[in-house]
Amino acid sequence: MTRKPRATALVVALTFSTMIAPTDAAPAPTEDPTAGGALTAELVSRLRAGYSLDGGDRARFNAITNADIDTLALNRDIVRGEDGHFSHKVATKGVTDQKSSGRCWMFAGFNVMRPKVIDELQLDGFEFSTAYLQFWDKLEKSNLYLENVIELRGADPLDREWALINEWMVGDGGWWNYVTGLIEKYGVVPKQAMPETRSSENTRAMNGVLERLLRSRAKALLELHGGGATVAELRAGKEEVMGEVYRFLCLNLGEPPTEFEWRYEAKKKGGDDREEDGGSGDGGSKVERLSELRRYTPQEFYREFVGVDLSQFVCLYHDPSQEIGRHYRFRRARNMAGAPEMHFVNTEIETIKDVSVKSVLANQAMWFAVNMGVDQSKEHGLMEHELFDYETLFGIEMEFSKADRTRFHAGASNHAMVLRGVDLIDGKPRKWLVENSWGDDKGNKGTWTLYDRWFDEHVYTVIVHRDHVPEAVLAAFDEEATELPAWYPGAMGVPGE
Repeated sequence: MTRKPRATALVVALTFSTMIAPTDAAPAPTEDPTAGGALTAELVSRLRAGYSLDGGDRARFNAITNADIDTLALNRDIVRGEDGHFSHKVATKGVTDQKSSGRCWMFAGFNVMRPKVIDELQLDGFEFSTAYLQFWDKLEKSNLYLENVIELRGADPLDREWALINEWMVGDGGWWNYVTGLIEKYGVVPKQAMPETRSSENTRAMNGVLERLLRSRAKALLELHGGGATVAELRAGKEEVMGEVYRFLCLNLGEPPTEFEWRYEAKKKGGDDREEDGGSGDGGSKVERLSELRRYTPQEFYREFVGVDLSQFVCLYHDPSQEIGRHYRFRRARNMAGAPEMHFVNTEIETIKDVSVKSVLANQAMWFAVNMGVDQSKEHGLMEHELFDYETLFGIEMEFSKADRTRFHAGASNHAMVLRGVDLIDGKPRKWLVENSWGDDKGNKGTWTLYDRWFDEHVYTVIVHRDHVPEAVLAAFDEEATELPAWYPGAMGVPGE
């Protein structure tokens, strides 16, 4: 299928101010913008007169009204061109499943760490307890919400930040800094030490009840404020609420362990020790090695079996609507009171790809965040720009740049996954291997092939080790971060597809 020529679009580097106010070149009109703009009968008549159902549109009408639009628009050249091979991959075992929850950012964080545990302990598979970290995330977000209520206790009910903190509250979404903050404070445990529950995997009802509880108690705190209570007295009232929240989370997720017992079976080929371990003697049998049963705290478990210094990882972001090379932070983008907000250096996409290649070649998988709602197929496990050719199907043109998507709130991170492979042709990436957390019944047994053009258009965030990042980019992190407002597209975290 030959791609048709595309219209050239004028791409303007937008500052945030141009996103919310007219520029000097285009002053705001003084007349009422709603006057004279109604869809009148005369206009409808002109629209009718300007359209006739020709042969091409008749064929489109018959097809579109009898079949799924995405099925009709799927670009078969892309589907048949995928061979499933990658020149470099970070090895791992098993695919995780976040079920009906928005914990993609948390699963992606653990999926970056799983390969190290599996490889070093020679395991057939391993999962961390996401329910354990989820418990602390909900508790921390509840505390943060109440702190925000205390902070904004005098705000107008229609204030934009007041509206935002009451919209997000204890939602499932998050960023990489949410993962690292929780792990540094609470450690990690294996899945056996705190298994999934119905509420951990299906969070809608749990979140809804928790939000009702918190709003009810926030109302009481504001009534205390109205009666002249000090901040110290409001925080004393907040502590009572947090006791209720802790109990509620224990009922839904179980109480997180302070210590637990754990051991593991490492498996390897028989070889020299097959007789000693009772092997069959055929050299190819598996030999099981059971470790000693030991007790760990969550912090001890992380230090012994992961031991990665999370402070050495940095966030590179690509947003062409903002100045490249600058250090930014998203206001209120955190899940813990007092923790640093999500911050990043806005980086050229080619630099991000170069750093990502270095990471894969160093056998390090990467947490990354994308706009998953565009040009990806769960059925085929593919992500490619214009995977669905709506323009040809409908006979329309829809040129729209990445910067335009930010300006019109049509493009931002909405899903986090793991980047763990690349296919290099003459040293340049052609496609990337993605590990998702939607189970093994979606995509290609849980993985996706991400083509390089899709990377340019829909990848926003990559978390990489400092060792792979150019010095000029690292130096930008030393500059004071420019604050972007809490309502900036994507600022409040990956909501979790």
